[in-house]
Amino acid sequence: MTFGEHVFLYCERGTEAALWAEPINTISNAGFFLAALMAWQLLLWRPREERSADHYLLIALTFLIGFGSLAFHVYADEGTSFADIVPIGLFMLVYLGFALNRLLGVPPGWTVLLAIGFTVLVGASMHIQCGDAGIGFAGFGPEIANAKPCLNGSVGYLPALAALIVIGMVLVERHHRAGPYIVWAAAIFAISIVFRSIDLSFCDQVVINGRKVGTHFIWHLLNALVLFLLLRASLEAGPVAPVMAVAEPKPEAPEPPAEASPVEAVPAKNELKETPEVASAGEEAADKTVDEPKDDAPGPEDTEPEAEDETPEAEPVAEKDEPEDEAKDEPAAKTGRAKKKPSFPA
Repeated sequence: MTFGEHVFLYCERGTEAALWAEPINTISNAGFFLAALMAWQLLLWRPREERSADHYLLIALTFLIGFGSLAFHVYADEGTSFADIVPIGLFMLVYLGFALNRLLGVPPGWTVLLAIGFTVLVGASMHIQCGDAGIGFAGFGPEIANAKPCLNGSVGYLPALAALIVIGMVLVERHHRAGPYIVWAAAIFAISIVFRSIDLSFCDQVVINGRKVGTHFIWHLLNALVLFLLLRASLEAGPVAPVMAVAEPKPEAPEPPAEASPVEAVPAKNELKETPEVASAGEEAADKTVDEPKDDAPGPEDTEPEAEDETPEAEPVAEKDEPEDEAKDEPAAKTGRAKKKPSFPA
């Protein structure tokens, strides 16, 4: 098949090759642009440290999904079909890695391995076909009569649905703020897959203004809501650790001085605030505390110092009294001498 060959997959187009053969399917792609713009505005309202390149990449892929789907439903050929599928696949892979690493904390090595396994599972599911003889893989084993993609090609989205359910349940169990958004996204995504699968089956029942429309446009609108919920959940990942902090070892911080215990801290503060008067009062109280044991009953050793102390007390009194007595006796002595002075005859 060449890139210019037309593809007739949905009810609204039927077998028409005109550009405006799917007006409702084309207009419903506006939901993707609206979801991307709303998520972009929410991201700009966040602090700068909470934004990362992953957020901008996911929003850009949402814009690409809208442009690719719009081009496919206008031209409906192999080239635009490729432009429609690639952005969706890239978004699933990028968001899976983002959810595993940033939301669940899975190491990068395991995240890459799980993303590779997811890619293999999606590629295998896209080759599942249903026919008259049952279900088989296209290109493997005998061909199945009247084989066509199962569920109108929606089987390839089942691995993504399973991943959303598992990731959402784990996040809810961890009480992560992104958990409810992803759980709701998984529930709505399951409903949208149903509407995509029954598009051709209910082609005759869904008619607008006498024109068969089908249910594919509901897939667009619900998927736009799913993408917005996923983008909203990505904002709960928190800030990214700087790369330099991980690559280079941090310098060792000096050890802080040991803090004094509460019992030791109180006297330390009081010592700084003591005045000389308070310090002297403290010294007197300490002297009294030292002298207090002297009030006890004196022992034999204490008796001798007391007897020795009495002698110096008596001596000063005697020394003070002697000068007074000598001062009083001097006139009398002089008088006595005068009276006893011998007289000579004339």
